[in-house]
Amino acid sequence: MPLDNTTRERIETLLKDHRVVLFMKGDRQQPMCGFSSAATNTLNELLPDYHTVNVLEDPEIREGIKAYGDWPTIPQLYVEGELVGGADIIRQMYGNGELHTLFGVAAPDRTPPQITITDAAAEAIRQGTANAQGVALHLEIGPDHSAGFQLAPAGEHDIVAHANGLEVHFDPASAQRAKGIVIDWVSTVQGEGLSLKFPGTQEIGSLSVQQLKARLAAHDITLIDVRPAAGRAHAAPLAQARVLEDEGYESLAALPKDTALAFICHHGISSRGMAERFAAHGFSNVHNVEGGMDAWAREVDSAVPIY
Repeated sequence: MPLDNTTRERIETLLKDHRVVLFMKGDRQQPMCGFSSAATNTLNELLPDYHTVNVLEDPEIREGIKAYGDWPTIPQLYVEGELVGGADIIRQMYGNGELHTLFGVAAPDRTPPQITITDAAAEAIRQGTANAQGVALHLEIGPDHSAGFQLAPAGEHDIVAHANGLEVHFDPASAQRAKGIVIDWVSTVQGEGLSLKFPGTQEIGSLSVQQLKARLAAHDITLIDVRPAAGRAHAAPLAQARVLEDEGYESLAALPKDTALAFICHHGISSRGMAERFAAHGFSNVHNVEGGMDAWAREVDSAVPIY
């Protein structure tokens, strides 16, 4: 698509007015695609402020910026009017320290974190990676202590921690957040999986739906529904529930750290993961509702749809 003069002038004005500009889907507070989210997560580590342009709200800019820099994808990062690249390049430059140099901030601490991998977790990891060739186990930990494992090729600038005969690869920010973590293998009635425990975090309590009913009646606990919109369309949130997707993580994380919190989802699996994130964020009275809305419908309120 040819770049018309009007759109070119708009882009050049944006680049002139702001030293750092990220053309993305969504905005810094609410990215609307995984690549844009990855880019903002990286920039947030280094910059207190930068300008974003939501291309979803401006079709001319969305297509025009691709032609302007001869770069076919979104997001795109510009610094002092020059194209840096997309999400992968941003992440690569963050890992090797080039992004720190570009922004004039201190180089990242590359000291490998001290971590613990329990025997059960180590055995599960070995079994799960037995047939994986040419890849390494990566762990990314976000600012809100959300965490994700993935198998991917080892990067030249990865920070590598060793524990229980295994290697875990980190980017610089994740390595800092991983200090002192325990990686365990947990089994619940909902299933099995790897679990992270951060230093100083409280154990996650378990609530049956009957116990939740009593706590809600006593008004001594805050219930947070973590289901996506599709799940809430099948069965509406309980009247007392606050909805994570509506209020946002940062808003709820601003509650007093001693607030009694209970997390509920469809079956009690994703809610436990969210409970762990809030505990890692410093909350000291955190509970997971075992069985989730499915158990509530079966054991407490038959008027709630089962889906």
